[in-house]
Amino acid sequence: MIQAAIINKPLSSNDLAVMKQRGEKISCLTVHDASFSALIDQAGIDVMLVGDSLGMTVQGHDSTLPVTLTDMVYHTRCVTRARKRALVIADLPFMTYANPSMAADNAAKLIQQGGAQMVKLEGARIDVVSFLVEQGISVCGHLGLLPQFINQLGSYAVQGKSVQDAEKILTDALALQQAGASLLVLECVPAELARAISGKLRIPVIGIGAGNGCDGQVLVLYDMLGISVGRIPRFAKNFMAAADSIAGAVTAYHQAVKQQLFPVQEQSF
Repeated sequence: MIQAAIINKPLSSNDLAVMKQRGEKISCLTVHDASFSALIDQAGIDVMLVGDSLGMTVQGHDSTLPVTLTDMVYHTRCVTRARKRALVIADLPFMTYANPSMAADNAAKLIQQGGAQMVKLEGARIDVVSFLVEQGISVCGHLGLLPQFINQLGSYAVQGKSVQDAEKILTDALALQQAGASLLVLECVPAELARAISGKLRIPVIGIGAGNGCDGQVLVLYDMLGISVGRIPRFAKNFMAAADSIAGAVTAYHQAVKQQLFPVQEQSF
């Protein structure tokens, strides 16, 4: 098992690829501080995402748009100081990857100052992804619902419902893989589309609101604990409701992902 083999160092993107190949589901949670980082790591979660969702869950904004690179470096550094095993991905926040050179400079800060192993960016920015990979930077793509595009989208709605939109997401996913992305997040897309994309890609696909056909699952930690400000998304589950501790809730989520017990149909589109 990977846990036993590399207990003294973090997982890598290669380890996640091996997990996909052997059919082992990948568990992921967002995290923004050292205490939760240590707790989540001890539960065996495979990937920690330092997401710009902190703009809403931690800072109290109504979107991710106000989050700065300084915010992301700070929170990534807090997380990486405490983790031992999980792979750490950090989001490039809004307007920090407008061109390849800007993206490389800002990704370098998340890696050098924050300790991230991989950066995530939204949309089919093929030129940016290719350039980052050429510089030795591991990249996670993000398709489907793109929170940084909320002012264009108008609402946090399911994406890829029409044939044309579904085909575009698939085309973009293949292009991101071709550009060198190591991982892909699919957010709020129909379960069958997510399953089809996961089956076509060599790289692992992590779903959020994308059914159980993906190679892994991610939730916002605060949604999983039932403590988010405002309405908890339909695709989330409050694992704290049946647990006697936060550690128990995180472990239950991890096991549910591994055993393919989460998400179920009611949490899918």
